[in-house]
Amino acid sequence: MEIATGGSIVLASGAMDRGRLGGSWYGDPLEHFQQRISAHVRYLEHVSVVLFWRGIVAERRQSDFLRSRPALGTADVCRCIDRRDDEAPEGEQPPRKELVMTLESFITSWLGSDLPVRIETFDGTVVGPVDAETTVVVHSPDALVRMVMAPGELGLARAYVAGDISIAGDIFGLMALRDRLPEVKLTPSQVAQLVRIVGVRNLRRLPPPPEEHRSRGRLHTRRRDAAAISHHYDISNDFYRLVLGSSLTYSCAVFADSSDTLEEAQANKYELISRKLGLEPGKRLLDIGCGWGGMVLHGAQHHGVEAVGVTISKPQAELGRKRVAEAGLADRVEIRLQDYRDTTDGPFDAISSIGMFEHVGMRRLEEYYTRVIDLLAPGGRLLNHAISRTDKARRRLYVRPGLSSRYVFPDGQLHEVGTVITALQNGGLEVRHMENLREHYALTLRQWVANLETNWDAAVAEVGEGRARVWRLYMAASAVLFESDEIHVDQVLAVKPIRSGSSGFPLRPDWEPLGKGTTPPRHAASADPGLIPRFAIDQ
Repeated sequence: MEIATGGSIVLASGAMDRGRLGGSWYGDPLEHFQQRISAHVRYLEHVSVVLFWRGIVAERRQSDFLRSRPALGTADVCRCIDRRDDEAPEGEQPPRKELVMTLESFITSWLGSDLPVRIETFDGTVVGPVDAETTVVVHSPDALVRMVMAPGELGLARAYVAGDISIAGDIFGLMALRDRLPEVKLTPSQVAQLVRIVGVRNLRRLPPPPEEHRSRGRLHTRRRDAAAISHHYDISNDFYRLVLGSSLTYSCAVFADSSDTLEEAQANKYELISRKLGLEPGKRLLDIGCGWGGMVLHGAQHHGVEAVGVTISKPQAELGRKRVAEAGLADRVEIRLQDYRDTTDGPFDAISSIGMFEHVGMRRLEEYYTRVIDLLAPGGRLLNHAISRTDKARRRLYVRPGLSSRYVFPDGQLHEVGTVITALQNGGLEVRHMENLREHYALTLRQWVANLETNWDAAVAEVGEGRARVWRLYMAASAVLFESDEIHVDQVLAVKPIRSGSSGFPLRPDWEPLGKGTTPPRHAASADPGLIPRFAIDQ
């Protein structure tokens, strides 16, 4: 269960840089400062919008052009008058020069004239190369209204999800605009230009698309977390199968090479985690945020463990239990509809958390690690697999809501991996290994996008066109963010040392190489010492 957030089309937020576990104060002063800044920014934006609109209304009353322009939607919707000073009749005062603003001039002033994509608008305007692989179509003036009312990524996201804007052709071609718009926003002068194009009389507050989510209540309470998880995961198991493929694995795959199928790469990922955790018969595995049961199924089938998976998504739990029964593993695998904070039947020899950590939130880090550490047996291992942000994202004090936070990943927060390692070690675990798999997630996301586009009609029938649009754009943008080193996905392996200090690890990691054909046969892996690491743990 994993989502990418960060960068211009994703959520970014500050991370905790210091603190201790075990009852001491824990948190990041920057996070609290960011919240104060956000509140002040929202207030100032409100004041500036009021003053801005007053100025626009005053200009409208004084401008013959604005009073006489035709209704929005006609062929000359964006035509303006530009009278030269030397055109005034002799003996008269030259008229005030009116601003010439058309959709074409707005687009080129905002994005540049040498566009890598083609843009077509409702009034017949065409900008960009004829043979472009990607075409952005602005179907309705409502798209401009949404951009004025929410001048940033959120306004564009609403226009796209609502169908006022569509993207034809190669979705990845759209990402070439990122170099021109490192942060998707409009300046006050650009908003003023759009208002002149739209006309004040045509501005109105349009309802957001029904796919938009607004979180209620205090951040990361159980009720709010449950609502956020439900928005993200409970849309349709069949939709996720169309996108994720037969493995139903919603996290980064691991590719031995780029020719691996998605199913092979997901099996590689589960096998890599199993080896890192040292899974073998007789051990107990807990998978936090188990999704549809992929990790617990793999651990039981290929490594002979007893496994428990917990999720707070009811559709995931129901389908996961069905998959366990179909695999004949009900005696060794249990999937619970349960918050990890309510899991009390430790100790476990191994705990995996794959793509769940992004949902924890900064304020709950101490609670998360304390619970995990309490559930681990001495010598037990934790594998934390999560998307992380680069530290440069921490410098952004205020991040406006956008596609990710309102449509995909409400309340999601990314952490910088160094702070995660520090927190684990401060809590009493010993971190033994970390690796960044960002190139693998880019490959995974590109295959998910291909699956969605191949199954587009079925996906739309299952969840509606608006939500299908969200996932197409979101996954493509996330792939590019991983490729450009703006976000990472890290596997952090830690152990709970025993009293003697022994970690139980070999002198060198023995979970590699991992390539084609390395996934052990079902029920037979425990007999092959070349596939399953055996570590002597001094009890």
